[in-house]
Amino acid sequence: MGNICIIGPRASGKTTYLAGLSHFSDLKKDNNAKTIYEVIPVNEDSKELKLNAENIIQEGLSVEPTRLGDGIDTVDDLPYYSFVIEVKRKFWQPKASIQLNVRDYPGEVFEKIIDANEEDSIHEEFIDECLMPDVTGGLLLFTEWESSSDRFYSQLMARFLEMIDERGRLQNYRLAVAMSKCERGEIWPGRLDPEIDLFGVYLKKTLKTLKNGLPPQNLRFFAMSTFGVLGKYNPRPNRVDAFASDGRASILRDPPIWKPYNLIEPLCWLNGS
Repeated sequence: MGNICIIGPRASGKTTYLAGLSHFSDLKKDNNAKTIYEVIPVNEDSKELKLNAENIIQEGLSVEPTRLGDGIDTVDDLPYYSFVIEVKRKFWQPKASIQLNVRDYPGEVFEKIIDANEEDSIHEEFIDECLMPDVTGGLLLFTEWESSSDRFYSQLMARFLEMIDERGRLQNYRLAVAMSKCERGEIWPGRLDPEIDLFGVYLKKTLKTLKNGLPPQNLRFFAMSTFGVLGKYNPRPNRVDAFASDGRASILRDPPIWKPYNLIEPLCWLNGS
């Protein structure tokens, strides 16, 4: 397959998601699972992320968000991760392999596409890289649900859809739209049908903008959580807030029982697997 871009506004959990994905294969395997996933880091950035992720998941260290500045001024300064994800299904179904190549863009780059100007070269490079011909589609992470966020997300998506159309990609660009951090108590019950029970309840304008702008076969909604919950009969988030330089960070509450939710399923859909 081609590349998949992972995008979203600030604090939507992109870097944490990638860290959790890199550490996914170290989870205790569920022998009753119908599908088994193996995530293999390929390049140096992804291997380094896996090493850091082990500390993040097992030792309770929070993930530093990606920010512009501090030596990050162009696209080439950003981390670039490459993974192979092996999808092994039971009952004689064919195996699948996903090649995931993704650059970890700061959320502010995505947010500023609404009013980016010619001097914002990194924003133009961001769009070019997200929409180049060998990109199959994007995994888009949202996390807020207040009415003000819905208005902003709707405007953001309207502009992003215009850019997709300007590059002639509306008919062949898939968008997996996920409500991230769905371990939260308000969100967890709606995870099974996120289009209706999450986006249809909390982000109605955003939902309408997306459904009006993309062919239905190229759009699907998901819920996902890098942290997960404490257990089947204990749906409290396996996450607690932690101090960070920007005031927003999370760590695992109980690392030994870490069980993320739905990290790879959106990638399988984008891959057509």
